[in-house]
Amino acid sequence: MVFLHRVVSPLFALLALCTLAQSPALAQPKEIERTGGPYVPTPQVVVDQMLRFGGVKASDFVMDLGSGDGVIVLTAARQMKASGMGLEIDPELVTRANNSAKKLGVADRATFHVQDVFKADLSKASVVTLYLLPAMMMNLRKKIYDEMRPSARVVSHDYHFGDWEADDRITFDVPEKEFINGVPSATVYLWTIPAKISGAWNIKADGLPQPVTAEFSQNFSVANGTLVNARGAGISDVSVKGEAITFSIWRGSVRHHYRGQVKGNVMSGMVNLDGREAKWQAERMK
Repeated sequence: MVFLHRVVSPLFALLALCTLAQSPALAQPKEIERTGGPYVPTPQVVVDQMLRFGGVKASDFVMDLGSGDGVIVLTAARQMKASGMGLEIDPELVTRANNSAKKLGVADRATFHVQDVFKADLSKASVVTLYLLPAMMMNLRKKIYDEMRPSARVVSHDYHFGDWEADDRITFDVPEKEFINGVPSATVYLWTIPAKISGAWNIKADGLPQPVTAEFSQNFSVANGTLVNARGAGISDVSVKGEAITFSIWRGSVRHHYRGQVKGNVMSGMVNLDGREAKWQAERMK
């Protein structure tokens, strides 16, 4: 069984007042294998930036993978009125975080559990937060991509998903981190889970005499397409972000620009046909 763990900021004063003094035995329990990374603090300024960068609001459900004493989920619950869950390796820290949630009056929205993150159901999360070493990030990325719903967000501190390029990132000064890892700055990465469009689609547009079949391929947020049995036509500029999709179909030198939404096995939206707007829809072919 694989578990993750991350310690959070001692600068979170309200939380510190609600927790017991940390003993050396609690800080470094030898029997716990920390596959997600060592036990290190996360400055409160980084926590705040992660939640801001992820656009966390009251309607969100935040899952923190390696939640430590729970500061990310507790901050989201207190400041943004969001709901959330933390998954953590250390049972004592889980107990502490749940006790803090009760004392801070957010236990109805913030809970913490000892759980293997590879067995966790990530589909309920609208935001997942991470502060894990590169190997664990890479091990988790397919699960995150497969299980989280389109338009959900992933926010990571310092580490990324390799060739799954982040949609945005920000680097800022954090002087107190120099005492932790020798680097006085932090980078926060943001991904928006893209809709899954791989496969063949039958595309119809009002005003066009014949439907076309497009074959899309996808590597995380990067997508490409080809047209099947469409002589003199091609497809380009495929972009998927969340449920939003855009692409262009060329017929000779004439470009038809499609934009719309992906809902499971159906796409729909508007297409510009030489200056005229028309509705289009597509269904994934079995």
